Amino acid sequence: MTHGKIILLNGASSSGKSSIVQALQTTLDEAYLEAGIDKFLFMLPHDYLMKPDLWHQVIGYEKADSGDLLPTVGWHGHQLMRGMYRSIAALASVGNNVVADHVLLDKSWLADCLDVFAGYDVLFVGIQCPKEVLEAREKGRGDRTLGQAAGQAGIIHQGCIYDYEVDTSKLSAAECANQIKARLLDCNFTAFDQMRARK
Repeated sequence: MTHGKIILLNGASSSGKSSIVQALQTTLDEAYLEAGIDKFLFMLPHDYLMKPDLWHQVIGYEKADSGDLLPTVGWHGHQLMRGMYRSIAALASVGNNVVADHVLLDKSWLADCLDVFAGYDVLFVGIQCPKEVLEAREKGRGDRTLGQAAGQAGIIHQGCIYDYEVDTSKLSAAECANQIKARLLDCNFTAFDQMRARK
């Protein structure tokens, strides 16, 4: 059986990933299942999402001198992400196409992706957005901890090689989706192979 394709989007909170996923599902000719980070975080019991002592077992934040919040991943966060990657691989292994938005908060997460997705076609897309735009969006949403997006943006792209990148401060979600679709049609995804080769 032929494996399904995987589109993995990596970007900070408030960078527009969820909107791009929705636009991709509308734009792409084939069906793509959504299996991003929020889907897995919201599998947790409600208390984990609402009580700081439990949430810090998943993802905590420490305030830097700049005022940005730097992520610290707890044991449950690592466990959950290992499950996420293997779930995506299982879906793709039986022919499902998958699109997943992600925030690669820890370098071990990228290393695990490289291992788990070996043998799969993965289009790795960097979702870029300037810090000041992230901060304005975060403030406007009203449901995010201020400083979180800027703290993420400073670390999540480190060590990443992308097949394609989009800047959501310059393009709408629909425009990003159309560009990603065009790149998908090239069927030549080498970012993961390049990162594996340098390990």
